[in-house]
Amino acid sequence: MTTRTSWADLAANSAPESATAGSSSANNGGIDTMSAAARRTYVPPHLRNRPPVSEPPAPAQSGPVSSNDRAGNVGPRFGGGPRNDYRPGYGGGGRGGGWGGRSGGWDRGRDREVNPFGDDDEAEAFSEQENTGINFEAYEDIPVETSGENVPPPVNTFAEIDLGEALNLNIRRCKYVKPTPVQRHAIPISLGGRDLMACAQTGSGKTAAFCFPIISGIMRGQSAQRPPRGARTVYPLALILSPTRELSMQIHEEARKFSYQTGVRVVVAYGGAPINQQLRELERGVDILVATPGRLVDLLERARVSLQMIRYLALDEADRMLDMGFEPQIRKIVEQMDMPPPGERQTMLFSATFPKEIQRLAADFLAHYIFLAVGRVGSSTDLIVQRVEFVHESDKRSHLMDLLHAQRANGSQGKQALTLVFVETKKGADSLEHWLCMNGFPATTIHGDRSQQVNCFLDAYLCAGQDV
Repeated sequence: MTTRTSWADLAANSAPESATAGSSSANNGGIDTMSAAARRTYVPPHLRNRPPVSEPPAPAQSGPVSSNDRAGNVGPRFGGGPRNDYRPGYGGGGRGGGWGGRSGGWDRGRDREVNPFGDDDEAEAFSEQENTGINFEAYEDIPVETSGENVPPPVNTFAEIDLGEALNLNIRRCKYVKPTPVQRHAIPISLGGRDLMACAQTGSGKTAAFCFPIISGIMRGQSAQRPPRGARTVYPLALILSPTRELSMQIHEEARKFSYQTGVRVVVAYGGAPINQQLRELERGVDILVATPGRLVDLLERARVSLQMIRYLALDEADRMLDMGFEPQIRKIVEQMDMPPPGERQTMLFSATFPKEIQRLAADFLAHYIFLAVGRVGSSTDLIVQRVEFVHESDKRSHLMDLLHAQRANGSQGKQALTLVFVETKKGADSLEHWLCMNGFPATTIHGDRSQQVNCFLDAYLCAGQDV
């Protein structure tokens, strides 16, 4: 009785057996002495014409043999030897396994975080040069008023504030050397755990004034027991509300720079964009949520966001949110959902004006707060020269052309002279764009009929000082 072997063994030995069979046939007058089973063996095409396979030497192993290193497996693909073609991004990279090569699965790893500062050189990123566009000498003359009980004293430099090593490093990366007046007073108040109502002009550094204390507080606070990442409902620790998606995106970009390599994750949610991508970002984990009121109400009604673990609440441009009719949504978010009441959370409310509606909002949302007024409340910044000219309707375009030619002639070398023109209607914006392009001035429009992606792209170009 002939014992059948596996096709792989027969295929491996087919070449020498064929040679033996050929010689036996010649010596025995064409009589084949091989067994019928070996003569009928099928050799797959990819195993034909291969030399005889010799047994590879066993690798030296100091530890126990793994379950994949069986004697029957041939080649490194089946565990016959150490596998060197691993992909370090999927575990097995000598770092304890887990997704991303980290022990324990998901982690707030720093090596996977995208650098929000770009590819700047270390010398440029850590240079002590102050941010251009901020006239600190003019800021010294801005009046500041505070009212309340036990107001913490202001600071003059960021070195006087203990924000944490990682956050201080990011402040240096942002080239922030000297705090603005609102930052000098608001940061110590917020670090002291007090509620704050601040009236400051746009462009006075309010974003850093509430982001620094929030990030520092989350870094130093006790880690709350929250559901793991990937859960359907997320529980942020801080909420920042802003009236428009453009402002939300701007706050998100700045907060990402401030929180880089701190372990604090910032996510933005706003309307006018697909919600699926924002939901995926939320499921990856969120500590600080920057959102517009409308989109946040949608997420709360979908039970994708819960506010019951909120420690910090910041409302930026609160007067604009009231002017845009967001007061019902804001009150629903703060008072009718599961957010902790005043006193159990820290609230910071920033506004450029202080009307009666803002006063009522502050009385309802804040507890034993400190009022901070930077500059003249309701006035425009002194760093912008304002000039009003009366021009007839038929002469507006020719007057605009004179201004553009004068700006082009007086522009600095190597820097584009950018101009922002506001018009009444979307149709008028498209007509003016076409007219400017026909007269040699590259122009584009940003209005509601254009997609959000296009508007964001154009905003980024304008903020970067590039010609569109």
